[in-house]
Amino acid sequence: MIRYFILFGFSFMFFMLHYTGEIKKYINMKYAYLSISAIVIMGLLSIFEFVRVSRQQIAEEKRQAAGLADQHECGCPRHDDDGAGHFHDHGHSHGKESKLKRIISCVILFVPIVTGLFLPAAALDSSFVKAKGFSFPGFDENIQSNPGAHQFLKPDSSVFYRPDDYSDIKDRELAEFLNRQAVMLTDRDYLMGMEAIYNSPGSFTGRKIGFDGFVYKGQQVDGNHYFVFRFGFIHCVADSGVFGMLVEFPQNTHLSDDDWVHVEGKLTFELYQPFKQTIPVLKADKWEPIEAPEDPYVYRSL
Repeated sequence: MIRYFILFGFSFMFFMLHYTGEIKKYINMKYAYLSISAIVIMGLLSIFEFVRVSRQQIAEEKRQAAGLADQHECGCPRHDDDGAGHFHDHGHSHGKESKLKRIISCVILFVPIVTGLFLPAAALDSSFVKAKGFSFPGFDENIQSNPGAHQFLKPDSSVFYRPDDYSDIKDRELAEFLNRQAVMLTDRDYLMGMEAIYNSPGSFTGRKIGFDGFVYKGQQVDGNHYFVFRFGFIHCVADSGVFGMLVEFPQNTHLSDDDWVHVEGKLTFELYQPFKQTIPVLKADKWEPIEAPEDPYVYRSL
C-alpha cells in the first residue's frame, strides 16, 4: 500500500502545483505537458496499485477463512499451526537492515511530496545572485565549453542547437530586433532580445532600448550604476540564469536590491573593473519604479 501513497502523493502534488499556478516557479510552461502527463500516468498507476493491493487483501482473507473452515471440519491443525491455533509465517524475514532501508527509501520519496505541498516556493531574487556570484563570459564565449555553468547577464541558447542551426537562428532573431525603431523588450521576448544584443552589441550601440527588471547593486564603479536583471528559464529552474545588463542611472538615483524598475536609454560600453573587460551598459535617460510582476520570471522558446 505504501506504493499507492507515494504514487498518489506525487500525482496530487503536481496537480496542486498546476492548480495554484506555483508550477511556473519550477518550469517553463511551454513544457507543462510533461508534468501534466506525469499527473495522469502516476494517477493511473496509483489506481492500479490500489486495486492490486485490495484484490490481494481480499484473496488473503478468503484463504484464511478457507483454512479455518478446513481445520474445523477435520479437527486437526494445518501444517503451519502449532496446535494452539496460531499460524506461523514461513516467509523469509528481510531483517532489521532491510526494514531500515525500506523506511529510509520511503522517507526520501515522501520528502519532496511534503515540501511541494506545504512549503511555498520562494521566487528567486538578488540573494541568489549574492550567493552564487556572477561573471560576464565575454562576447566570443558560449556555454558549450562549460555546459554546467550558471548563465549570467548574457543568455546563451547555443548549447541547445547544432552550430549551423544556431547561426541561422541568431541571424534571424538579430534581424527581427534591428527592424524595430526602438527595442522595447517584453516578458515574451526578453531573453531573445538580450541574447541578440549581447551577440551583436555593435549593432545596437546608440539605439533606444527599454526593459523591466529588479535592481542588484553588486560591485559598482560608482553610485549611479546598478544591474537590472530578470531570472530566466530555458526548460526549468535547474537551467535558470539571471539576465540583464548594467545600467547607468541619472545622478543622485538611490535604489535598493530587489526594487523593480522600468528603464529606457541608449546602449553604450564601459570598462567594468570587477570583470576586467568592457561590457554593454544602458545609459538611462528615463526610468520609473514599478510593481513586481505576478510572474517574475521570463522564458525562452526554443
